[in-house]
Formats: sequence, structure tokens, C-alpha cells
Amino acid sequence: MRLLLVEDEPEFASALCAALKKHDMIVDRALTVAQAMDIAMAGVHGAVLLDRRLPDGDGLSLIPLLRGHGKTMPVIVLTARGNLAERIAGLDGGADDYLAKPFALEELLARLRAVLRRPGHVQPDTLGLGRLTLDVDQRDVRVDGMPLDLPRRELLVLEALMRRMGRMVPRPALMEAVFGLDDDIQANTLDTHISRLRRKLLDAEAGVVVNGIRGVGYVLREVP
Repeated sequence: MRLLLVEDEPEFASALCAALKKHDMIVDRALTVAQAMDIAMAGVHGAVLLDRRLPDGDGLSLIPLLRGHGKTMPVIVLTARGNLAERIAGLDGGADDYLAKPFALEELLARLRAVLRRPGHVQPDTLGLGRLTLDVDQRDVRVDGMPLDLPRRELLVLEALMRRMGRMVPRPALMEAVFGLDDDIQANTLDTHISRLRRKLLDAEAGVVVNGIRGVGYVLREVP
């Protein structure tokens, strides 16, 4: 999943980004409401994690801006302003959830899963094709029940392909699913990850194949 973190406190943001990346999430960061709106317009984020105290105002002002532009991704407010009145103001201001700092990462992940299960955001928990299965929540890949160990980038590529199995996934869409705005990538980085994933699926006899059209995109199909 790709998240937008709107947080201007560098130490907290750095620690949270590092923790989320360990759970195979891509995190783009904005420092202000205005910057967050510019980034969110790309429409590639599954959810927004939003601080309230930002340099250009209350983070809650971002929510009506997003909704006014048709952006329906859930918003979880993360803030030190956690008393009852503040929580009510946040939820009444359009937030899907409200989590007071400090918080446990496990609770944030659980709340993310919860808001994404709501109508309009539901995606399958388990994906399968051929002899291959992917448990999205647990980040667990198996072939005929046997674990298949994949590095983070290859796992993100596989998830993006499995969510549109049998259909061509355009190259830009794959780039958005695998890399964040701050990632330093070379022209052939995506192709390298796909080549490695293709080899591992073949070696594991997963019953699927990754086909591609140069410069266009890739598709995951079941082997006849």
C-alpha cells in the first residue's frame, strides 16, 4: 500500500516512515497542507496519515479539500491533541479515525486495516492464481502451501500484478505501486525487480508467468 504522511516533525516522521516500510508500505511525506494537496492529486495513495499542527494551519483543513476534489481515500489523524474534545473535532471534521500520539505501530496498522475494510475501500485479503497465493495483510506468499520468500520490492510488484491478474498493468502504475517519491531509482530498476520475480516464480513452479510488452507494462497470467 502507498500512504501519504502529512507531518512536519522530522524525527517522528522519519521513525514512522522507517517502521511502515518494514511492513512493505510505500510512504510519501508532505510537510504542509498545501504540499499534501499537491501530492494527493496524483490519486495513488490508499490512505492519508495526517497531523493537525502543520506550518500552514490545522491539518483537518486538508480533508474537505480532498473530498472536494473527489479524493475518497481514508484519513487517519495522528496528533498529540488527543483529549476528548479534540477527538470529536477531528471525527466531525471528516477524519475516518483519530489516533493520539504516542501510539503503538501495531495499533496504527490495525486501524489502517479497519478503515480499508469499510464500504468503498474493501480489497481482497487473499489473492490467488495458479498454485500461487498472497495473503495481503500478512505479506505471506506461498506456492502449494509452501512459503516463497520475496524481498520487499518484488513483493510489491507481485501484489500489483495479482490485483490485476490477467490484465496489463501499465508501467507507470507499477512504478507508483513500488516506489515512493523520494526513492532514487534508475531507468531499469523496475525491470530488474520483475526479472528476479519472474525467475523465482519459475523456479518455484508457481503455475504463473509474468509477460511484458517493452515500454508498456506487464501482466501476470496462469500457465495453461
